[in-house]
Amino acid sequence: MYFNIKNNVYHVGNVDWEIEHYQGFKYSTHKGSSYNAYLIQEEKNVLIDTVSESFCDVFIKNLKNKIDLQKIDYIVINHGEKDHTGALVELMSYIPDTPIYCTKNCVKSLKGQFHQEWNFVVVKSGDTLDLGNNKTLTFVEMPMLHWPDSMACYLSGDNILFSNDAFGQHYATSALFNDEVDQCELFIECLKYYANILTPYNKLVTRKIEEILSMNLEIDMICTSHGVIWRDNPTQIVELYLKWAANYKENQITILYDTMWDATRVMAEAIAKGLMQEDKEVKVKLLHLSKKDKNDVMSEVFKSKAILVGSPTVNKGVLTSLASTFELIKSLGFKEKKAAAFGSYGWSGESVKVLNEKLKESGFELVNEGLRVEWTPDLQELESCESFGREFAKSTKLKDI
Repeated sequence: MYFNIKNNVYHVGNVDWEIEHYQGFKYSTHKGSSYNAYLIQEEKNVLIDTVSESFCDVFIKNLKNKIDLQKIDYIVINHGEKDHTGALVELMSYIPDTPIYCTKNCVKSLKGQFHQEWNFVVVKSGDTLDLGNNKTLTFVEMPMLHWPDSMACYLSGDNILFSNDAFGQHYATSALFNDEVDQCELFIECLKYYANILTPYNKLVTRKIEEILSMNLEIDMICTSHGVIWRDNPTQIVELYLKWAANYKENQITILYDTMWDATRVMAEAIAKGLMQEDKEVKVKLLHLSKKDKNDVMSEVFKSKAILVGSPTVNKGVLTSLASTFELIKSLGFKEKKAAAFGSYGWSGESVKVLNEKLKESGFELVNEGLRVEWTPDLQELESCESFGREFAKSTKLKDI
């Protein structure tokens, strides 16, 4: 199927209702996703991106129902990752000489993945493509948002920004536009997408958005590569990106822990009680890492002004759920967040020291040296955990950070 977006612009992509994980098992997609491709039909016909290989056959069939493939004058590939280019090999078998407009790095990506010598046309920021009828595509390079090859393009006349992965969300829906879907679901998925994919590039996000804004483009619609199209107040998501890119934090403290025989869990709950005793306004979340989705965990860390991490000592280290979580936390490069560690032990008791090192390596400011409890905490030790929570809450008041 295809859907009219505006005037001679059509959505020709596919919704993936069943997908549960993305990029292998890197990213969870509880709400599915979509692969948004677009067709512009003016004096010149342009296809912007394709879809995942899993939808290749239906994509080609639907595209043929909308246009004679031989009449596609140009193909624009904004980003070479296979969720955008999975149908490209099949499509090019029908129209092998059609020029493909993309960045220099995207040429490297496409050649490296598909080993084809297609008719590549390398573009850079400011380059344009005349489509006739007073319509022009202007290209904007967006390196590291989120790959080195990424770009966007702007359609004058219709005032549409085809933003590729920027401003998107993994969200399957029968509706096309942002004003037609559940707003709570939409913005949860938007934040999760930013937190897990774009956080490492905060400075680049700010710089690139400021560059686009300086072009004084009139933007009536933002057509993303995943999820809904922004037509109702489309720049609201741009404003949110600027907010999120500024080392975002809410008045939230998140406790990340795992446990073997419940001692560390009991500590976590007592610490949470202390946090709430001290600060009636703070939002506190306890996340048992072995039972929680890692990307949902990162969304909560992203929102938090501070985190507490807890693990029992296991073989002079920590439970593997903590170790793997820190690999992800470190890769995302969170800034301006405070932290502390806690844990139980029976014999040697190294977990808190290990967690402190991991927190420092991940860029967190340590509030204290942490809290250790031998074996299962008794009533006095539980009071110590509550006191630990109260002191942590005092030291992480938003006015202090």
